[in-house]
Amino acid sequence: MPILPLRPLDRPAAYTALGDRWLADLDTAIRGPNADWASITRETLFALAYPGQGSWQERVGDEGLPLASRLAIEACDPRNITLEPEYYAEVDVERFARVKPLLWLWYSFDRLPIGGQHVGLGVEFRRLLAPHIFARVGANFKCFQYTEFSFGYNLEIGDDAVIHRHVLMDDRGGITMGNRVSIADYANIYSHTHSIVDQRDVTNLRTILEDDVRITYHATVLAGVRVGRNGMVGAGAVATKDVRPYHVNVGIPAKSVRVKPNAPAELSPTTRIPDHRPE
Repeated sequence: MPILPLRPLDRPAAYTALGDRWLADLDTAIRGPNADWASITRETLFALAYPGQGSWQERVGDEGLPLASRLAIEACDPRNITLEPEYYAEVDVERFARVKPLLWLWYSFDRLPIGGQHVGLGVEFRRLLAPHIFARVGANFKCFQYTEFSFGYNLEIGDDAVIHRHVLMDDRGGITMGNRVSIADYANIYSHTHSIVDQRDVTNLRTILEDDVRITYHATVLAGVRVGRNGMVGAGAVATKDVRPYHVNVGIPAKSVRVKPNAPAELSPTTRIPDHRPE
């Protein structure tokens, strides 16, 4: 099969420089001593959503605006909205309160005209926010639009990892991604599960994607699963059990159908990986 690397693009220099300046200013603000991330998010979202309309403080008290407009302006402030993970019983309230403004900024940017399919600026924007949200993120992190997280602070990502569009990273119980992991569009990675008897009975289990793992289109990895290095979960598959290194698992539930041709000779189809689940 042909090797098809991504094409380099020459983006308009003036616009690229403008974006670089904006990102640098945002980075400086976020990293500032005693930075108020909620206020930074509020002012950033207002400027992106209502360009040329002054400041949030100037417009929020304008009783001449329709109620819907006032609600929309108020929602630029993350202190006025709630996110689903805030309702989870096991949320670390203090940790989530810290990352919530940047999660709201991330999600909202993707839904504004400047975000959406804007790959060049979007990747750099998310790369800027990621170290302040996740437990760890390595070099060259690349994330496309409409990815969502649970807590964010329970996610560990290695170097050169890629997350594509419309991915759910449910890190309630923790997710660890190794180096060069690729998660394709519309995939779901879970780290919590509910009892079939009582939905309130929740079990959190860390899900681990080792180095060079590929999770392909519309695939799902359930809580507590470890996908071994260079393992692959095929399109539409549901991984309910561990995936052995270099194995390709497909179907529902996902089962191994082949070993990758680049697998080391010592990795036979019977090779197992250590069980990392709690006793």
